[in-house]
Amino acid sequence: MTGEMIGISEELDKQMTIIKTFLEHLEYTLGKDKYSATKYDAFNALAYAVRNHLVERWLDTQQAYYNLDNKRVYYISMEFLMGRALGNSLINLGLWDDFKEAVESLGRDFEELLNEEQDAGLGNGGLGRLAACFLDSMATMSIPAYGYGIRYEYGIFRQAIADGAQVEIPDNWLRYRNPWELDRQEHLHTVKFYGRVITTIDKETGKLVREWVDTEDVMAMAYDTPIPGYQTHTVNTLRLWSAKSSREFDLRFFNEGNYIRAVEKKMQSETISKVLYPADNVIEGKELRFKQEYFLASATVHDVLYRFKKMHTDMRLLPDKVAIQLNDTHPTLAIPEMMRVLIDLEHLDWEGAWDITKRVFAYTNHTILPEALELWPVWFFEQILPRHLQIVYEINDQFIKEIKAAFPDDPHRIARMSIVEEHWERKIRMANLAIVGSHSVNGVAALHSEILKKDLFRDFYEMYPEKFNNKTNGITQRRWLKMANPLLSSLIDEYIGDCWTRDLYELNAKLKPLADNPEFLAKWMKVKRKNKEKLCRYIHKMNEIEVDPDSLFDVQVKRIHEYKRQLLNVLHIVTLYNRIKDNPKAFVVPRTFIFAGKAAPAYAAAKLIIRLINGVAAAVNNDPDVAGRIKVVFLANYSVTLAESIFPASDLSEQISTAGTEASGTGNMKFALNGALTIGTLDGANIEIMEEVGRDNIFIFGLNAAEVAELKERRYNPRDYYNADPELKRVLDQIASGFFSPDIPDLFTPLTDSLLNLGDHYMLLADYASYVACQERVGALFLDKEEWAKKAALNAAGMGKFSSDRTIKEYAEGIWGIKPIDIRPGGAEMEH
Repeated sequence: MTGEMIGISEELDKQMTIIKTFLEHLEYTLGKDKYSATKYDAFNALAYAVRNHLVERWLDTQQAYYNLDNKRVYYISMEFLMGRALGNSLINLGLWDDFKEAVESLGRDFEELLNEEQDAGLGNGGLGRLAACFLDSMATMSIPAYGYGIRYEYGIFRQAIADGAQVEIPDNWLRYRNPWELDRQEHLHTVKFYGRVITTIDKETGKLVREWVDTEDVMAMAYDTPIPGYQTHTVNTLRLWSAKSSREFDLRFFNEGNYIRAVEKKMQSETISKVLYPADNVIEGKELRFKQEYFLASATVHDVLYRFKKMHTDMRLLPDKVAIQLNDTHPTLAIPEMMRVLIDLEHLDWEGAWDITKRVFAYTNHTILPEALELWPVWFFEQILPRHLQIVYEINDQFIKEIKAAFPDDPHRIARMSIVEEHWERKIRMANLAIVGSHSVNGVAALHSEILKKDLFRDFYEMYPEKFNNKTNGITQRRWLKMANPLLSSLIDEYIGDCWTRDLYELNAKLKPLADNPEFLAKWMKVKRKNKEKLCRYIHKMNEIEVDPDSLFDVQVKRIHEYKRQLLNVLHIVTLYNRIKDNPKAFVVPRTFIFAGKAAPAYAAAKLIIRLINGVAAAVNNDPDVAGRIKVVFLANYSVTLAESIFPASDLSEQISTAGTEASGTGNMKFALNGALTIGTLDGANIEIMEEVGRDNIFIFGLNAAEVAELKERRYNPRDYYNADPELKRVLDQIASGFFSPDIPDLFTPLTDSLLNLGDHYMLLADYASYVACQERVGALFLDKEEWAKKAALNAAGMGKFSSDRTIKEYAEGIWGIKPIDIRPGGAEMEH
């Protein structure tokens, strides 16, 4: 038999094995046959077949970590915005083509089955998607790692648009099944709430002993999801905690016939993992959020220590074996929880426990917005976590002594730096606690990290300069180019090979020269056109709007928030609309404005911005004078899956936050990697993108961070801009007068009031003229299709720095002190 025949035979055997496994899961796991199986059944059978391939590698990986007893990182995040797992797993396992051929040989539509999968409802925005990219990179780079989060039964709400307004619908993503997870009923940890603290004296040592008693206990049960690396045998673990009642129900009440009271406690305790982001505009929602954060922190700390103690009895070795990364302030309660366990349960002295804790923990800050720097009322701690309040007070007392010793002539520092905020309502400053209790504090973009050092955490930086560092965010190119944009991925592979999937810097070296290759650019433009046609079909299906694929796709997709300035984008759209109305025959560069994103249910201003976008869309899209030259589209229910269709089709990426407010952004990286040009301020990672792609290949406008600070110092008056610019005045007057809300004339008055009468906190009016002028340059360039394509290719070519692989390498070397482990089939392994 020839080599070619052997290869064909092996391929047939592989296909037959896939088909056999698929049919077995359909019959024996799901209890269906070819007559009764739905498309969703077929998807599940396919997912289980893929999971078979994951599990063997998964077990090899975990056994290798155990055998080596290597240091591991535990990444704690309240959000993991994972997206669909089936396609990503097939790509990382290198089995996409094999499974596609096998499924289609059975007469099934492979793409249809992929589309049956729901997005896991475990996150909302950039924080959760970054965590997902990090998991992918840690597995790909063979970093021994675990992700820890909460298994929310109801994720971020499903968004619908009714009469232009956002409507929140429960996202019951676990209604049927999640084929990727395995419940680990043997991994149960008790999480305590409420109760009181008893203080006694140990008769042998004479030391104070504190016992937390009379608590209400909730069980945290583990659900594990395998996270495969790309072209590696490593499969890491995402462990999610689900709240379970410590007792099924109270039999006494049941026997008395009070059935509701009998299960009341069970229902209350299991509420903890019910929903992502309970509404925090009511005290019950805030209390539930606080309990969620402690639930995650406590279960994770106990799980980490359980794993450590399988191999070790000396707790002093913990920093040599364990690194815990706090993804923002949400998991910060893990610090006092670790102290409680080490002191109360492991009986270490304070100094020893505190040294271990600080060496284990590291903190990533993701925002400079004051409202996002968590403050929890002291009375929450008093009622819900009384022992932890004692520990936080002791940490703060010791810290204040450090401040006094370091800065004896500056008593005001104590008030600024104290973990306890002493205002009319005493609160615990979680960011301060995270900094004091960690050995590393990092920002997520160069500008952001400098703002932390020079402004937000200046006092802490002056006290602990060695703690502060920068780790610019990144994205995984496997999902955001190879999977999301297969047409462009194939084109790049055709010209430079596929090494970029493991080393994104390959684009810098090999793709950049192709920006001057006419043949390559012609193919590039064809790929973009096909991606835009695909998005046009989706828009027509979902919004019943006809969109011209040859128009400029001007896209702003992200969480709706005032600082992200979707409202500035709208001001420009209305300006264009007014220019057309004034001169209907004037030439206008055809442009489609695309928005997507969710507003927090209690965030009135953000929800009003969504209504305004849709109000403007109704006017613009239906005006015969406009004649389709500009259109406005709001795509409902933004998700990872929807993003995978939007980024490849985008021409212009809107990254227009007020300079100095966006920590980094990762959407800006995804757009650029897919060949969109950026219009943006010098904010977050925009600055570093500009440095990589070149100032001539990005559209920068507006004030920089220093100028924003200076203008605020001079007492910025937005009415000066309003009165000086007739176009701006006209736009704001239209919005305020009800032009875009004829049925409710004063509907948008709160938005214009915030700009004109309440200080325009995010300085839209100061940047308006610069933004409009910059958009004119955008339109002029778009008319030169070849030059636009060249700059688009140069943007993609400049993205080498922005792989999450690079970011994780920097974390592993600079913060965690962790080396990759080369996992081999059968459990053999080698440390790099």
